[in-house]
Amino acid sequence: MSLASAPNFFLTRIGDELVLHRGQPPQATPNVHKKRILVIGGGVTGFTTAWALLDAGYDVTIVAERWTDPKNRITSQIAGALWEWPPAVCGKHTDVVSLHNSKRWCMTSYRVFDKLQKMLPPNEYLDHGVRMRMANFFFDQVLEEMPDRGQLDKYEEIVAQPEIRGVRRDGNIVKEHVVNQKAGVVDAYQHLAPVIDTDAYMNWLRLVLICKGAVLLTRRINGDLLCQEEALLAEFGADAIVNATGLAGLELAADKSVYPLRGALIRVVNDGKAFPKVTEALAVTHDDTRGEDEDIVFIVPRNDNTLILGGLAQPHKYKLNLTLDSPEVVRMRERCNNFVPGLENAEYDPDAPLVQGLRPFRGSNVRVERELRTRKDGSSSRIIHSYGQGGAGFSLSFGCANDVLDLIRELEDNTRPSKMSIRRNRPRRRQENDVFAYSSL
Repeated sequence: MSLASAPNFFLTRIGDELVLHRGQPPQATPNVHKKRILVIGGGVTGFTTAWALLDAGYDVTIVAERWTDPKNRITSQIAGALWEWPPAVCGKHTDVVSLHNSKRWCMTSYRVFDKLQKMLPPNEYLDHGVRMRMANFFFDQVLEEMPDRGQLDKYEEIVAQPEIRGVRRDGNIVKEHVVNQKAGVVDAYQHLAPVIDTDAYMNWLRLVLICKGAVLLTRRINGDLLCQEEALLAEFGADAIVNATGLAGLELAADKSVYPLRGALIRVVNDGKAFPKVTEALAVTHDDTRGEDEDIVFIVPRNDNTLILGGLAQPHKYKLNLTLDSPEVVRMRERCNNFVPGLENAEYDPDAPLVQGLRPFRGSNVRVERELRTRKDGSSSRIIHSYGQGGAGFSLSFGCANDVLDLIRELEDNTRPSKMSIRRNRPRRRQENDVFAYSSL
């Protein structure tokens, strides 16, 4: 794939589901004006939404203050990017409505990532960085004996998803992975999960968007979007605005419930020389019943040569001032070293031994809904929000993009906006060949 060629794959709708197909998307009706959508935000949520919009027949302009850069990474590049059934290892995801929708969103992403790595092998195309790896989750109590049923319920929900492959629960998983017996884990389960090399994927995704015709503009937008909505629509010739700015939702959506959950990852060389090469993800989830924030173990192959070690989940910490010598980072490394024998011998990645970022959380967790406030004249806003994914941006990316398409349809049908709910009235079910109906309404 190059800038001179159109990608031979596209996203489309079958029923209410966003799916990936090989080939070229159907062409829009000739001589019909294509509507333009302004997407604000250059992270995985904004980019994935833009991809879905482009393949649905819209023109798309993406505005962001920063873009993917290996020397100055954006939040999406720093993410752990291990697909997880919610709530994720770092926890902090408790809102009932958001959690319910996240389980639907994550399965859409699972299916797309799984098909992507099958459809586009890395040796055939520019490497997208997506791999299906075994993900192992460990517990210091038998799931049925935990005081809270949360982890057992999560496991049973995973079992109930036939498309999640390789599901197995067995205490022998602890021995198979040579987990330090002093770590005290007694139960475990595993399943195949998408694991994303974020640097590779974000670069690949940016190239896909450019090839599909997206316009990328570097610019910072300040202030409440509602107060400048009409000016932005006029300036960009747009029919709607998608706010996918993550933490900036505090300002752009005037959402005072938005806050950062600071995280950090240590990167070490994973070539099999200093310690046995790790090829599967190993994780101990955050346990809210313990009252501790530093109980996470997160050991994940970033790619074939780099292993990431985590993790931290520090709410309301805005400063990115951690170092390898920071006490919480030292303790994080010790937890990982104590979990896998030999890991203490790992050498730091010479290019980026420590990366850190601010996960965008909010009081009610993920928000994928239209702007509920009205304009000054009382009319409905044409802003759609998709932010607050926290540490699950990759896991939820395609599912959230799918719902944004529905919300645009609602907007174009002049349906009044409604608060995000567990059961939201959806537009009629569409067939695969009517996906381009969006852009010509």
